[in-house]
Amino acid sequence: MSGFEAPSGLEAELMAWFGGRTERTIDTACAHVFLGRESAWKIKRHADLGYADFSTDERRKWALDRELAFNRATAPDIYRAVRAITREPDGGFAIDGAGQVVEHVLEMRRFDEREVLSARPEAVDGDLAEGLGRTIAGFHAEAPLRPAGGLTALSFTVGSNAQLLRETCEGLDQDRVEAMIALTEAELERQAPLLAHRAASGFSRRCHGDLHLGNILMENGRAVLFDCIEFNDLLSDLDVQYDLAFLLMDLDFRGRRDAAVRALSSYLDEAARRFPAEIWAGLASLPLMLSVRAGVRAHVLAHSRDPETARAYVEAAIAHLSPQPPVLAAVGGLSGSGKSRFSRAIAPALGASPGAVILRTDEIRKRLMDIPPTRTLPPEAYTPELHARTYDAMMDNARALLKAGRAVVLDATFLDEGLRARAEALAAECGAPFRPAWLDAPLAVLEARVASREGDASDATVEVLRQQVAGLKAQALTWPKVSTEGPRDAAARAWLRSAP
Repeated sequence: MSGFEAPSGLEAELMAWFGGRTERTIDTACAHVFLGRESAWKIKRHADLGYADFSTDERRKWALDRELAFNRATAPDIYRAVRAITREPDGGFAIDGAGQVVEHVLEMRRFDEREVLSARPEAVDGDLAEGLGRTIAGFHAEAPLRPAGGLTALSFTVGSNAQLLRETCEGLDQDRVEAMIALTEAELERQAPLLAHRAASGFSRRCHGDLHLGNILMENGRAVLFDCIEFNDLLSDLDVQYDLAFLLMDLDFRGRRDAAVRALSSYLDEAARRFPAEIWAGLASLPLMLSVRAGVRAHVLAHSRDPETARAYVEAAIAHLSPQPPVLAAVGGLSGSGKSRFSRAIAPALGASPGAVILRTDEIRKRLMDIPPTRTLPPEAYTPELHARTYDAMMDNARALLKAGRAVVLDATFLDEGLRARAEALAAECGAPFRPAWLDAPLAVLEARVASREGDASDATVEVLRQQVAGLKAQALTWPKVSTEGPRDAAARAWLRSAP
């Protein structure tokens, strides 16, 4: 139980009783979890932790009831019931026995811990990250509104981080801690008007609150969000972007910017269907949110007597508040040239952590039609009007992101010279460097790629590709050509190295 106070009295008795009937015990800052063969049992610590009061059975039962209710929104198959622990005439304990109720416990279905993403962050590939971003956006869109949260909750955590890091200074560089605190407080003051506006505009909701890889399970091919925060509204009534920021920060810290930027881009595309248009401008506050999330992990690890990792999180928190300036990249080319893969390869290296937001016309088109991104549109849906609306939306979204300080990658065919000029003019308007790339490969390679594609947002066929080739012949291409005939990731790395 490193880093935690040793239990005594009834709590110690219950730990011994459950420990003798289960295979393993996990101790967290708030609870003891006992893992049986098919079930898991959670009791709250008998303590007032400041941010969570579990000092009485009534408070502990209140928290368990809320934990059951909150987690059923995302993991109904895991969370079963809150049960009474009774003291029986022989002095022993029973679940829902006939004796006096002395405690309450949350019963859950045990799952394979090896499938929790913190145990295998390398498994978060592109498709998983894509699905995870969309799953979280859907959860946020359905979550109850909490307009009193948002800024209030983030301010509370900024103050809490400062207090807890100052109190738990063993093994930490206090000068770096104070630098982190000063930077965070200054950025919070700068972003307060935006955060208050977002709270009033529907972005503050009852969220998960603890959405890192340790609380995401892969089961039956889908992501299951579990173990949300229930014990303090100041930690769960949040700006939805701050909820997402824990996942993004966690992936970034583990060296998985590729997955983080994929999750962020898919989240924004999905959330843009159901949230106000201000969703893009809100990215201005993401560096602050990432920093605060790193600060949370810093004091948790310091308290758990892991000062080395805690110091690394302090440095990460500081780095998030010194973001790289935005850049606008535009990736064009015929269907099958590898634009989306190339875009995903370059995005993590561009701009502020975790990288550039990818705006893909194939996804925006489906968003405008209000259909899932992988549903195929019929050829007659591809009208000049929809084409114009799609590019208009992409440019509008990119403008808002650039003004929010976020780098952007435009993933589109850009077959029209006027659209290419429009992208370059947008970068100039926003004062961002413009980095175009025109992807190229032999026609036979393009045709083979298009013919074999499935489960993707692009509806292009080989016939569409041939029409694109015919239409492009009369145009002068000024964007730098990048061959993707070979490994496209290698082409992306070469393009990144060629930056002026």
